Amino acid sequence: MPEETVGSPMWQSSPPGSIYDYIRVASFSLGSDGRITQWSERAARLLGLTSRQAIGKDPVEAFVPAELREAGRRAVANILDGREWTGLVPYRSPAAGDDGRATGVAEVHVMPALAESGERTALCLAVDVGELRGLETDLAASRAVFGQSPLGFFFCGTDLRMVRVNERFAAIFGRPVDAYTGTLPQDLLPRTEADRLTAALRQVLASGQTVTDMPLVGSLPGLPERRRWAVSLYRLHSGSGRTIGVAGVVTDVTGRRRAEQEAAGVRRNLALLNEAGARIGTSLDLETTARELLDVAVPQFCDLASVDLYQGLLAGDEAPPGLADGSAELRRVAFASAVSDGPIMFGDCCRAESDDGGLPKPIQVGEVHRFPFHSPCAGALRTARARVVAGKDSGDSPELGAVLQSTLVVPMVARDTVVGLAQFSRTKGSEPFGERDTMLAVELAARAAVSIDNARLYRREHERALILQRSLLPPGDPEAAGLDIACRYLPGNSATEVGGDWFDVIELPGHRTALVVGDVMGRGLRAAVAMGELRTAVRTLAQLDLEPAEVITQLDEICRGLGKPGNLPHTHRPASRAALGGTADGSSDPVEVYLATCVYAVYDPVTRRCTFANAGHLPPVMVEPGDSAMLMEMPPGMPLGVGDEPFEETEVELPDGTLLALYTDGLVESRDHPLDEGLQAFRKALTTRGDGAAGEGSLEDICDHVLGSLDTHHGEDDIALLMARMQGLAPESVGDWHLPSEPKSVGRARELARDQLESWGLDDLADTTELLVSELVTNALRYGEGDIRLRLLLDRTLVCEVWDGGLVQPRRRRARDTDEGGRGLQLVGLLSEGWGSRRTPRGKTVWFELALPDGQSSGPDSVEALLSLW
Repeated sequence: MPEETVGSPMWQSSPPGSIYDYIRVASFSLGSDGRITQWSERAARLLGLTSRQAIGKDPVEAFVPAELREAGRRAVANILDGREWTGLVPYRSPAAGDDGRATGVAEVHVMPALAESGERTALCLAVDVGELRGLETDLAASRAVFGQSPLGFFFCGTDLRMVRVNERFAAIFGRPVDAYTGTLPQDLLPRTEADRLTAALRQVLASGQTVTDMPLVGSLPGLPERRRWAVSLYRLHSGSGRTIGVAGVVTDVTGRRRAEQEAAGVRRNLALLNEAGARIGTSLDLETTARELLDVAVPQFCDLASVDLYQGLLAGDEAPPGLADGSAELRRVAFASAVSDGPIMFGDCCRAESDDGGLPKPIQVGEVHRFPFHSPCAGALRTARARVVAGKDSGDSPELGAVLQSTLVVPMVARDTVVGLAQFSRTKGSEPFGERDTMLAVELAARAAVSIDNARLYRREHERALILQRSLLPPGDPEAAGLDIACRYLPGNSATEVGGDWFDVIELPGHRTALVVGDVMGRGLRAAVAMGELRTAVRTLAQLDLEPAEVITQLDEICRGLGKPGNLPHTHRPASRAALGGTADGSSDPVEVYLATCVYAVYDPVTRRCTFANAGHLPPVMVEPGDSAMLMEMPPGMPLGVGDEPFEETEVELPDGTLLALYTDGLVESRDHPLDEGLQAFRKALTTRGDGAAGEGSLEDICDHVLGSLDTHHGEDDIALLMARMQGLAPESVGDWHLPSEPKSVGRARELARDQLESWGLDDLADTTELLVSELVTNALRYGEGDIRLRLLLDRTLVCEVWDGGLVQPRRRRARDTDEGGRGLQLVGLLSEGWGSRRTPRGKTVWFELALPDGQSSGPDSVEALLSLW
């Protein structure tokens, strides 16, 4: 059926679904005799009587219950007298049964009428009271929902014009209720939004599918703020299913949208802070930490950003001048941009002062600069408070002011100290920074500042530890008699702590040399200090000329003592349990645990024998001439600090030309390969070089070849490498004689010493040597036992040794003026470069050392030395 405009004058049949269908009105008429003359079909359905059963019957007798018939007859009589009557009439439907009781109540409206003959008749309309009351209830409920609902309701017809709106709808759009009748969407909304709503209304009319929470945006009369609404639409039908229009529900969601945006902003900020916690501070490098801050901020938080740090703090100064007033020099360490066509020279809101007094210049990454005193950047540094600078106020740079929306200038504060400045900028088209953005930027800058300050403090401590560590290492070119020595030390990279690796070359009496390599477990300044203490202890014990196993045993006691309060050695409790993770009572206290590994070797260039003692360290690698590299077989021993385990010695004869390599685990072990592979690669590098066998090249070249062949750039641990080629002393550089224990051996010793020095061309030392040899041999005869052995060794210095079988060590004392003796050792001390004594397996050895003449200075005058004793 074609749609008709409301109020059309055309006659048309009433389609099903009209109001009469809802209330089911029945009609019948009464003649002048009070009997039914006409009976409608609806009356038949309502009262249960067919027209045959009703026409010609008295209505009271037909459907009124017996107990109410008397009252019914009076009412019919009044009606026929010409009076209207409306009332509730109980009725009895014959179809319900023959008990005579009422089965329903009908509201009957009787209107008097006149027949053609002029007689009184009546027209009656009857409605079932139950259905009428239900309809009244539905109408009341609909009116209540429509009028009292907090939601905005509107109805529009099939022509999309408003038919009715409720008070809430009128309040939402700011007009009176009556102003909306007949209006179209174009009368309420901007054109774009009105077209969207119109299309949605037509779609609902055509398809019957509902539309839920369609967003609309507009503004109310007299209010500049844009409002947001959510509209739901559904099609309306009559009782028969005919489409009669569209109903809509409107909700003002402006506040909800604002709350959702704020909640989304909070979630975004929390996610950004969470990302910052995971990504900022992963490195102890200052520039890396600054870049990590910008990686988090750009583009999630801003479009451009930069970080400037105080140059003095980067250099390690505690409080550089100008730090408090913001005038100190800064260095741009990082910059990031998410704008492809943005300003390349990001000059910020505070460009640096120009050196020539001209306009402020842009700041490049890596450049050292100062901010103008009255700029927002300098003010933020002075006050340690963040500032928001509008784009138009971006310094003296009009081009930046045209590009930037706003800039956040945030001082980076760590431990109440400003370490630098972070700037975050948004370009045109982005939202300007708000209060929540400022708080987020301050938090991001604070997190980065703490990491940067930690990195700065670590760098300072790391440099100090490196200085300490380097000061404890031997010089780069150590020398030793009968040995060619080369060494390398590679500290870990700057991102790791210093380690406790060390090596040493110690000259011993008799032109012997001690070679030491050790590694304190752990890292940092504590490990470096422990390494220094152990190295000093090794040197002290070595000068006592103890056997290697005894040196390692004493080191073990010292290492255990380092972990005790007052650094006292613990000699009365098992140390192994404490060292391996607990104290004597079973509690764990790793702070008191000092563990180290060490290899101590003593090489005698006369005998060509080397004695080793190992305390849990990797075994040395030996390369004999013409042979391949091999790991030396020796007892591994327990690490220093464990205790309760004896240390054994291994003595090996090393032919001339033998190469000996001592090293730490950083050379052969890393995360990328296991220890066995590293040792195999080390041996291969020592066995064959690119230009031949390892023993044929210089030690410096061999060291470079080894470090180049192995994975030494991992930076995970320090690397120490000590290499020595055994040369020994030539037989013609050694004078060795055995003398009987008798007085004439003193003179014989003088003669032998003089003759040997003359053969070496050292006549200048003959007198002094003869005098001192005489003193030592005399002491051996007087205080020693058994035969006497005299030995002269020539290398870089002249060493004289006197051996005897006595165990009593000589002791220097000051003789009184009346004493006839007691001045021999004093004389030795005055005339020699050094002297001392050491125990041997069969007695002791007393020695002295003389510097070789250089042709420019003469040695001490023996006559003057003798006179000085009195």
